[in-house]
Amino acid sequence: MKFLFILLIINLLNIDIKAQEPLKLTLDQALEIALSESSTIKIADMTVEKSGYAKKGSYASLYPNVSINSSYQRTLKKQVMVMDMGGQAMEIKVGRDNNISASATASMPLVNAPLWESLKLSALDVELAVEQARSSKVSMISQVKQAFYGVLLAKESLNVMTQVYENASKNYEKTLQRFNVGKASELEKLRAQVNMMGAEPNVSSAENAVLLANWQLKAVMGLDLGSDIDVVGDLNDYANELLTPYVSEDNISNNSTLLQLDIQDRMLESNLRMQKKQYLPTLAANVNYNYSAMGDDKLSWFPSSTAALSLNLPVFDGFQKHYNIKQSKISRDMLSVQRQDTERQLRIAIRNYNDKIALCVKNYTAANATVEIAQKSYEISQKMYEVGKATLVELNDAQLALEQAQLTQAQAIYNFMVAKASLDELIGKE
Repeated sequence: MKFLFILLIINLLNIDIKAQEPLKLTLDQALEIALSESSTIKIADMTVEKSGYAKKGSYASLYPNVSINSSYQRTLKKQVMVMDMGGQAMEIKVGRDNNISASATASMPLVNAPLWESLKLSALDVELAVEQARSSKVSMISQVKQAFYGVLLAKESLNVMTQVYENASKNYEKTLQRFNVGKASELEKLRAQVNMMGAEPNVSSAENAVLLANWQLKAVMGLDLGSDIDVVGDLNDYANELLTPYVSEDNISNNSTLLQLDIQDRMLESNLRMQKKQYLPTLAANVNYNYSAMGDDKLSWFPSSTAALSLNLPVFDGFQKHYNIKQSKISRDMLSVQRQDTERQLRIAIRNYNDKIALCVKNYTAANATVEIAQKSYEISQKMYEVGKATLVELNDAQLALEQAQLTQAQAIYNFMVAKASLDELIGKE
């Protein structure tokens, strides 16, 4: 029983330890979670669904509109009419105690050009909602990518700072050993100790940066900030993209902003046609069937029915339609100017991102060579310091150069990936 109890405790502890392990996420998994959990994407999908229902509701105007009405009236005091009968006034009560009526009415438009055009406008509303949802998706993908790369950069900085601290600790131990045997001065020992103690706060700052970057990623993904996640990989996994010849992209045909402006222009054009068609006559059909009864004690039922055609020919409305058409034309002209300005700004931004990407490639190539040289320089300085042919200052300078080279290399990869993600968002690539 004791043995089984111990096994049970071990299993429970094992389950608890596994439950506390962070969720490992790749970039694709992070994107998948964001597209399913993000409130922005959910709202965009709901907007598309709402617009679809609005479009279906607009088609209801083409079908007959049928209604049924009924009423019951009880006469509390009948109306009295006074009539002159042979020179004498005679009072006559008019009406019945009970009045019941029931009617069914059906009406539908037969010829209504503005109504038909409004249906096209409703379809464009749905198309605009779909494009806005796609824009939210493209923007979300870019935000998740940038946040993911931010976590990788923070982790890379933490690795560099941890390595610097470990190197500083080893150098202090070696300096302390040399000081104990009289081969190093007390000043060298103090410098090594100060260098080690100065590297420790940098590690703490880097750890906080990783925590903040993780929070940013969770916020963008729509996860609870208390959830425990960890990204898989490092920035060096994307280094091959910098070494591959980059081809500049300047195709803005899928840019969501321009596509939305184009849809809005088509909506204004459809609205303009609808306003012009308001000059045309409209024709509607109406059918009515009525069943009514009147009486005091005994009711008598009488059916009646009518069918009618209603023709409406607009003649004069104080030039209201004319001025509405003028306003719509000006609105289209304003939208055209806005689109031209937006296209110019987009091309400038694309050129800027392409230049940034090219610069990042150059910086990475230079930083890559610098890291190799700085690493060799640090290793040589460390060995020379061990045999007493180099000072601690020279060793610290070599370590600082290596640290800066490694951070520059990581920053170049990060800048490249962020600029590429922003460019993909700009050109509308999903």
